[in-house]
Amino acid sequence: MRIAILGAGRVGSTLGGRWAAAGHDITYGVRDPSEARHGGLAAVATPAGAVAGADVVLLSLPWAAVEAVVAGVQLGDAVVIDATNPLAAGARELVAHPELSGAELVARWTGSTRVVKAFNTTGSANMADPSYAGGTPMMPVAADDESAKAVAMELAAAIGFAPVDAGPLAAATDLEHLAMLWIRMAFALGRGPGFAFALLAR
Repeated sequence: MRIAILGAGRVGSTLGGRWAAAGHDITYGVRDPSEARHGGLAAVATPAGAVAGADVVLLSLPWAAVEAVVAGVQLGDAVVIDATNPLAAGARELVAHPELSGAELVARWTGSTRVVKAFNTTGSANMADPSYAGGTPMMPVAADDESAKAVAMELAAAIGFAPVDAGPLAAATDLEHLAMLWIRMAFALGRGPGFAFALLAR
């Protein structure tokens, strides 16, 4: 698949590297492709250039930048994976909307019916290496479009996660709160980023 990754921070670059290793064609969309710090990335373009012809677009931007960036691109029929969390400065609270999740706002801003919430509930170190002796970390995925959801679940499985269908896009609120729990446990409570949530079933 041709995957455009908007944002080249820890999450975007880690997922891009893993998916490239799995055989996907990755282009990073960044504000200034000429910056030297992007030299280690496989392919770099403006956001609009990166998404042109993409099958999948991953949003891995700071929340404050999301609306402006998606307003400047043409997504077409691409699957839009929202890996962001609508965090206030300091990452201590969610600030999206009193009634809508960040992913639902992304759907509103883009006009896309193929928005998927995924890859937001754990840290980049787990994305780089999700292997744990005690089990397989889960990757909950929420979307209204079942075919878009299936693509995100396939991409999660390809890098070692156990994809879990978390329901419609409205469930993204739950995923964003799960992300807050992971962040609180990892940092405020001092556990560190070396843990992940898993789903146990009988």
